[in-house]
Amino acid sequence: MPESPAAAAAPAEPGRLRLRPPRERVDRRAVAWWTAQSVLTVVPLLAVLAACAAFIEPARFWLLLAAAAVGVLGLAYVLVMPRWRYRVHRWEVTDDAVYTASGWLWQEWRVAPMSRIQTVDSGRGPVQRMFGLTSVTVTTASAAGPISIDGLAHWDATEVVDRLTEITQQTQGDAT
Repeated sequence: MPESPAAAAAPAEPGRLRLRPPRERVDRRAVAWWTAQSVLTVVPLLAVLAACAAFIEPARFWLLLAAAAVGVLGLAYVLVMPRWRYRVHRWEVTDDAVYTASGWLWQEWRVAPMSRIQTVDSGRGPVQRMFGLTSVTVTTASAAGPISIDGLAHWDATEVVDRLTEITQQTQGDAT
């Protein structure tokens, strides 16, 4: 039986980690970054449909209809998704674990104990750099894959990487 939100947020017993909502929000500029990403996804698709409609006479009506549908759905995606993701995305680093919450339609909470962390990386794509943002990826000995904290201010990401590196070096265990 799933725990109630109050039980999930309750303090853990010593030596036991609990899945709970993380406390820190990503940087507010992540909304603009996610908006730019969604625009860079929708606009080329619309351009291809419009170009095809211009050159393929027999299918022009259907291509324009598809372009209109993509335009309406794309506009909703561009306007809603970034703000919704911002409300969901959270992160937190404690002395014992890294906690994340992410997603917008499919939401996921993750916790990675410090003893399971293998590597800590940061990355910035060109659009992220435009907004002064960085992503931190925490690779663990888990079949679920790495934990990613997207949308951190560059300075905050640098501090997170430094802190995680320091804590994991002091943590006993072999990260397996």
